[in-house]
Amino acid sequence: MFDEMTGNAETGGAVRPPYAELSRWLDSVEPDLLNLRRREAEVVFRRIGITFAVYGDPEAQERLIPFDIIPRILAAEEWQLLHRGLEQRVTAINAYLKDIYGKRDIVRAGIVPEDLIFQNPLFRPEMNGQTVPHGIYVHIAGIDIVRVDPKTFYVLEDNVRTPSGVSYMLENREIMLRLFPELFSRYRIAPVENYPDELLDTLKSVASPSARDPTVVLLTPGLANSAYYEHSFLADKLGIELVEGRDLTVRDDVVYMRTTEGLKRVDVIYRRIDDDFLDPLVFRSDSALGVPGLMSAYHAGNVTLANAVGTGIADDKAVYSYMPEIINFYLSESPILNNVPTWRCREADHLNYVMDHMEELVVKEVHGSGGYGMLIGPQAEKASIATFRRKLKSAPHNFIAQPTLALSTCPTCTGNGLAPRHVDLRPFVLSGRDGVRIVPGGLTRVALEDGSLIVNSSQGGGTKDTWVLDG
Repeated sequence: MFDEMTGNAETGGAVRPPYAELSRWLDSVEPDLLNLRRREAEVVFRRIGITFAVYGDPEAQERLIPFDIIPRILAAEEWQLLHRGLEQRVTAINAYLKDIYGKRDIVRAGIVPEDLIFQNPLFRPEMNGQTVPHGIYVHIAGIDIVRVDPKTFYVLEDNVRTPSGVSYMLENREIMLRLFPELFSRYRIAPVENYPDELLDTLKSVASPSARDPTVVLLTPGLANSAYYEHSFLADKLGIELVEGRDLTVRDDVVYMRTTEGLKRVDVIYRRIDDDFLDPLVFRSDSALGVPGLMSAYHAGNVTLANAVGTGIADDKAVYSYMPEIINFYLSESPILNNVPTWRCREADHLNYVMDHMEELVVKEVHGSGGYGMLIGPQAEKASIATFRRKLKSAPHNFIAQPTLALSTCPTCTGNGLAPRHVDLRPFVLSGRDGVRIVPGGLTRVALEDGSLIVNSSQGGGTKDTWVLDG
């Protein structure tokens, strides 16, 4: 197993260069100081209200996301590889979305099966033949990356609907600067604080060309949403209005925001509401979260929605398995960042293999998220495996399977001292009229339970600050 700090058996447990200063610093501080700083971080997070809601858990409606004070560190050359791979991947995803809602060349070429798209509940026929501003569908992407050895990174998931977590990336850095200035002084660390400026510039760049000084708002479902803290945080950092559906109105295919000074035109909506709830005249008529007439204004080209409607068809886990072919089809390039090998249970030979090897595999629902709807075979009880066998037999098209990867570990501050814990990384990729921007780093998520591979906050995971060395 590869440890980000100490390597593996082949390296003899020697501290890797990016972690050399951190290792020396850890050797110089008392364990009591780390525990004190860990408690201070928790107090700060509680004071400023960094929580998330847990649906279906009446005993913990608001929960603090655990924060680990030991940073995850990437060398400059490691980040350069990730940057190139992320830019390539998101460029291909945008080309794919433009194609499947347009000419559908990839379907005619037999690369992606027709039924996987058109029978997919995440496909939005309302977007057929519709152009989106500047041809960009995914303005904000959160791509989940895992590492298995010094040179191998895999893309685990593409999150291109309403990806969350960037507020924790920003808050984690602020907390670390406050608690460990002496450690920061030992490194040259690329900044992440400019992310809000980069995001706002990206959003403004995709407004209609007729909008000289675009008005951007952030559309939230409201206080009950699990990510409401992040919605409020980002609106504040961007200096834009945080609005709910009732704050907006559509007149003559133009979106307006209600203000104390009257109606004000809105040019770009950074929406944190799923497709189903955007417009009750088009999608769910029983929802009051959206804005009646919004899709009409969108189709008229009078407002930009970030991300575009219908992007979910690109982060479906079955479609994910075709990403190497998608990259090659649109860019004529081999993937820089590989997929995790994936069995598509919709295919008979893949299903047979999965059924025979379920105890060894991770089985996932194609539309699942947050660590739910999945089975980790080596850690599962026989009853759970039997339940998943029945699910696969009845609806194999709803599942994919992957090998159980030995995710890299990072030193983590636990109640019993430092210990290795599994991590992943979610960098945030911005796509605008002027190209792709990626703030160096991202959100490192950590599985706090010993041996656990599930890093999701809803499943007990925590977060770390991610340091990319600057040169």
